[in-house]
Amino acid sequence: MPRPIRCREIHSLPEFYSFIPEEGWNGESVTMTIDELETIRLMDCAGLTQEEAGERMNVSRTTVTAVYETARKKIADCLLNGKRLVISGGSWHISGEREIASKFNKKGENTMRIAVTHENGQVFQHFGHTKEFKIYDVEDKKIVKSEVVDTNGQGHGALAGFLKAAGVDTLICGGIGGGAQNALKEAGIALFGGVSGGADDSVAAFLAGTLSYNPNVKCNHHGDGHGHKSGEGHVCGNCGKHE
Repeated sequence: MPRPIRCREIHSLPEFYSFIPEEGWNGESVTMTIDELETIRLMDCAGLTQEEAGERMNVSRTTVTAVYETARKKIADCLLNGKRLVISGGSWHISGEREIASKFNKKGENTMRIAVTHENGQVFQHFGHTKEFKIYDVEDKKIVKSEVVDTNGQGHGALAGFLKAAGVDTLICGGIGGGAQNALKEAGIALFGGVSGGADDSVAAFLAGTLSYNPNVKCNHHGDGHGHKSGEGHVCGNCGKHE
């Protein structure tokens, strides 16, 4: 029986999830996992050694080397053979996840945690620039607790990682780009976008089944990211759950 894959630590979820040749795409795709991408970021962009990258990802040098070599081969395949590169899946958890989670009460077994992009009591309209979320704990379709919390960084990858670490199940927001939608999908968070009005009213409507939202919402606001549909993949979001 093969050994379970150990969760690799990543800095944040990616900002972009798909790259395709501008011309001559042959219709084939290659999927690179999020932890494979992290080795590229650490070693090729940050210039870390294999040992340093392994320490950052909380795995051995030999493991990070094997993951890195696989990632490089996938990039070469796409560049030389005109294939689409999709970022999705893998076995990972976000660095600082436990620290963020410690700031929130542990959810009960039947608790739903809803986050709303928040500004002055309203649903904030640009996800990628969200400075605070209002987070609601719901049991039996009733709000039992709510609080406004500051975000843990800019960019939809960091924001999606923050929500995941906070134990959020569902996000209600205004405008949101495709890249952010993919980040939330990888984090396992249900999305209800294109919502406006009061944050509290939106949650009440969601619980009543009357929330007006746009399942095909897009955001063209500069800086919210441009994303593409990602491939399917298993996310090992919590240590102890493996592929």
